[in-house]
Order: sequence, then structure tokens, then C-alpha cells
Amino acid sequence: MEDGGAQPLAAPAASASDTLSGHFTNCDGPQRVNCVVDGDTFWFAGDKIRILDINTPETSSPQCDREYALGVQATERLTELLNAGPFSMESGPEDTDRYGRLLRRVTRGGRNLGEVLIDEGLAERWRGYKGNWC
Repeated sequence: MEDGGAQPLAAPAASASDTLSGHFTNCDGPQRVNCVVDGDTFWFAGDKIRILDINTPETSSPQCDREYALGVQATERLTELLNAGPFSMESGPEDTDRYGRLLRRVTRGGRNLGEVLIDEGLAERWRGYKGNWC
């Protein structure tokens, strides 16, 4: 990953409690069942999920070319992580955000996939506002 910082980590191994799975692609049409919107948002079984506690660079309205490039990398990486095997989701203090997306922590083998993206330089901890990726 050119600009993302750290090299990709091996996807965490699944545990017996990881029971959710699907084949994920990029969201590019009106039908959204299992697809990835960007590095912190995806559709699973027809529900729109926002990963808790992280923020990734934007691809739809980036502030600069670097943000867009990192956003594409984060989107591709989230797709890889979701496709790497069964995972689990748990809700946080709030069930949905102001856009109606389900707020979920996504884990595999007890490892938070959002933390994987942070460790790889493709996400930051959510601080209540978008960071500057430029």
C-alpha cells in the first residue's frame, strides 16, 4: 500500500464465535446486499453498517488526491478483510447513527477489523469529526 503506511497485516483467524460471512464486492449499483461502500461502511445481508470507532479517508467527496487514493486503499482492504472468513458484529452504545446506518464493531477471532485498518495507516480513531488526510 503506497501511501497507507504499514504493510498489510495477515487477516485475523476466525474463532468458533465468528458466524457471519458473505462474499463482498464494491458497491456499484442499486442492489446492495453484501458490498463495501468505503473503508468504514459496508452492506451486509441488506443492512448498511458503519464500523464503530474508526474513520477512513473519503472516496466520494475527497479533499485532495491523497485522501482519494488512501480511501480506495481502505475500501479494498476492508473488502479483503471481510472476505477472509467468518466474522462477528456487536453493537455499541448507540444502535444507529444520524444517517440510519447500524453502528457495529466488526471482529474476527476477537480482533477488531477497524483496529487492523488503523494499524495499517488506512483509518484513524473516530474523534467525533473527520480528520485531515491531505
